[in-house]
Amino acid sequence: MNLKSLTLMSALSCFLASTCAFADIAVIAGSGNSASVSKKDVKKIFLGKKTSMNPMDLPDGSAIRDEFYQKVAKKNPSQMKSYWSKMIFSGKATPPENADDDAAVKAWVAKNPKGIGYIDSGSVDDSVKVLLTIN
Repeated sequence: MNLKSLTLMSALSCFLASTCAFADIAVIAGSGNSASVSKKDVKKIFLGKKTSMNPMDLPDGSAIRDEFYQKVAKKNPSQMKSYWSKMIFSGKATPPENADDDAAVKAWVAKNPKGIGYIDSGSVDDSVKVLLTIN
């Protein structure tokens, strides 16, 4: 492989990585859910400060999870760990449960009338309703 090909492949890899890192995130509920939420509501729900809905998280280390919390709560992964440590220790709240992936979040939300989750917008189908898109 020559230098020109390697440079082109490297540039393409960077472009693809940045495209994935900036995907739209869909905040979802079951398709029959009539709730409406703002970004502020979503922040409160996922930080345990509002209990009107039951949140489901993606797993630790998920790029979508990291991006979601950065955009919604303005917190990076280590700040989120610290936040939840304090909330658990003080007894004020417990963190959302974790699903394995987008498909698991979607399936759980579709079955739970008060369920709310977030997934890559490309994973949305008619089993769920998009409440909010975060980009």
